[in-house]
Amino acid sequence: MDIAARAKALALPFAEQLGLTLWDVRFLKEGAQWYLRFWIDKPGGVTLDDCEAMSRAVDNPLDDADFIAQAYSLEVCSPGIERELTRDEHFAQYIGERVTVKRTYPPQEIVGVLEAYENKQLTLALENGQALTIEKKACAWVRLYDEFEEVDEREE
Repeated sequence: MDIAARAKALALPFAEQLGLTLWDVRFLKEGAQWYLRFWIDKPGGVTLDDCEAMSRAVDNPLDDADFIAQAYSLEVCSPGIERELTRDEHFAQYIGERVTVKRTYPPQEIVGVLEAYENKQLTLALENGQALTIEKKACAWVRLYDEFEEVDEREE
């Protein structure tokens, strides 16, 4: 089991006790520093207090489990409005919502309504009425579309 999966398994009971959902867990290197990042969620959104409570809940158990060899920083954060959809359950949860897809080849950003997600393929309903199916592996990322950004652009 990789580090992120082990960390998720360890943290899941603490998240549930706090009334939180673990949106995602990643162990990644940025520059010279390693980060263990937990993204948490709950109905109505998370607060700074939720992030702090989750961080405090998992800090000692992670140290006690001692399965991460290198030094790392623990971060707990919200997935935010433009949350990245990474797992099958994320895609299933947001069928019918507008998303932005950054496709790797040809490189482009596409906005559409997520109509379906099956066999690692997402189908978007585009504004021109056409449907577009894209392999998940051909996407750099898929995020919920930020409606507020559209309003800001119209006001400029």
